[in-house]
Amino acid sequence: MNIGLDFFDASINRLGAYVIGSRAVKKAFIQAFLEPASRLAELEEKGQLFERLALMEELKTKLFGAVWDYYCLKCGVPVAEDYIAEVQEYRRRDA
Repeated sequence: MNIGLDFFDASINRLGAYVIGSRAVKKAFIQAFLEPASRLAELEEKGQLFERLALMEELKTKLFGAVWDYYCLKCGVPVAEDYIAEVQEYRRRDA
């Protein structure tokens, strides 16, 4: 499988854009894996659209953040916004 990343715009550095994009793609996969797709489909098929929407809304505040932080820790990469300082340090060394 190939995943394409796009640099956001020319106003930020390419390394920073790449790091943000890479993390965003991984977050999207984790969110998709955590989503109860079969339950959402079941509710939609039954015409229970209120219930489906309510479940989708609740998913916004479920454990995604904790799962993402754990994934970062297991991979040995910075958690939360700590990667910003590492990108800045890399750019200083590379300059």
